[in-house]
Amino acid sequence: MMSEMTTNGLKKQLENWNQINWKKVNKAVRNLRQRIFRARKLGDFRKLRNLQKLIQKSYANLLLSVRRITQTNQGKATAGIDKEIVNTPEQRVILVKTWNGGNLKPTRRVEIPKPNGKKRPLGIPTVRDRIEQAIVKNSLAL
Repeated sequence: MMSEMTTNGLKKQLENWNQINWKKVNKAVRNLRQRIFRARKLGDFRKLRNLQKLIQKSYANLLLSVRRITQTNQGKATAGIDKEIVNTPEQRVILVKTWNGGNLKPTRRVEIPKPNGKKRPLGIPTVRDRIEQAIVKNSLAL
């Protein structure tokens, strides 16, 4: 078993999606979000920006975002432009292990026909794009 250093300290290599302690993961992300909120309220913008960078690199935030997008989200079975769907725990583990950030290319637009004969653009983000959006959403002080 290999371990490596991450933003949240030492972590074990993820082998099984069901081995994750979701209570700990939720607590880590919630604590970071509370610190971000407090820094914003106090007007400490340097600390706010540093905490936002920290939560965006956070392993716990990645795990929570993957879970939210691939398990609890209503659109979890919607494939993006790349036709990738992550349904099984094994696919989630592979996604987390191979995560190196979201797709930095813009969402591809596809023209779909309307009833009146015209076409309208439609862009469905990929699974990786939606996970990246969830990661950034957690870093905002709401």
